[in-house]
Amino acid sequence: MRPALCLSFAALSALALFAPAATAAGREPLWEVSGLKEPESVLPHAEAGVLYVSQVVGDFRAKDGVGFIAKVSADGKMIDAEWIKGLNAPKGLARVGGTLYVADIDELVAIDLEKGEIAARHKAEGAVFLNDAVAGPDGRVFVSDTATNTIWALKDGRFAPWLTDEGLQGPNGLIVENGRLVVAAIGRLPKDGDGGAPAHLVAVDLGAKTVGALGDGRPVGFLDGLAALGGGAYLASDYGRGPVYRITADGAFAIVASFSAGTADLAYDAEKGVAYVPQSREGKLTALRLP
Repeated sequence: MRPALCLSFAALSALALFAPAATAAGREPLWEVSGLKEPESVLPHAEAGVLYVSQVVGDFRAKDGVGFIAKVSADGKMIDAEWIKGLNAPKGLARVGGTLYVADIDELVAIDLEKGEIAARHKAEGAVFLNDAVAGPDGRVFVSDTATNTIWALKDGRFAPWLTDEGLQGPNGLIVENGRLVVAAIGRLPKDGDGGAPAHLVAVDLGAKTVGALGDGRPVGFLDGLAALGGGAYLASDYGRGPVYRITADGAFAIVASFSAGTADLAYDAEKGVAYVPQSREGKLTALRLP
């Protein structure tokens, strides 16, 4: 049965009312940047020593042109609060060489990093809620459309649906590894008294396009961001309830940090052992060292 996805900001806000208000429980943040405007995604650029942070600035679905991307230093100093402007509700970020890509409702926006300006807008006709983006080793950029259970792909300048499958269960965060796309599924969010259905990680074979649960498929949460920890383990955020989980290849999971609801598209620097966690409702970006 196809999950009934409810992506309204009102529903997400309702979840927040029941989430514990907390910071990174048990872990002292390395640093925090506050005063952000619904930070949704963070992408480290190690060679440049910066983090790119997309900020929705209001309604996650509004084509209002007020969204932007900030540039933050690796030690948590704001470099340029509104580095790239003129976006709508920018979310997931991916980089291929000198181009930064940002998922923005129904288009994938390409940004020239050297010039610091928008270079192209790739329309996604029929897309509803483009969410995360990830670059594959062959230069393809995959983008999740959470509302339609679709993965889009940009290749050789053509942006088109790559896979639509109900088994994606509301695809959100993405990573590419070992010939497969690993997807953090948001599941079915609560609506009108329905408690919703938390989901888990999903694996998609890049060749055969087969879709299946990663591990035993036990429900984890209303998943948003996803990062690889190495050794078959993953870091995932729960937008609906707030925790950050460590999930292993068999589907087992444990909370490694606790936040209030709105934990969004995180990133992990394996060399430094540092996770970068956007807290969209709190307007913060938090850096945490993980063991």
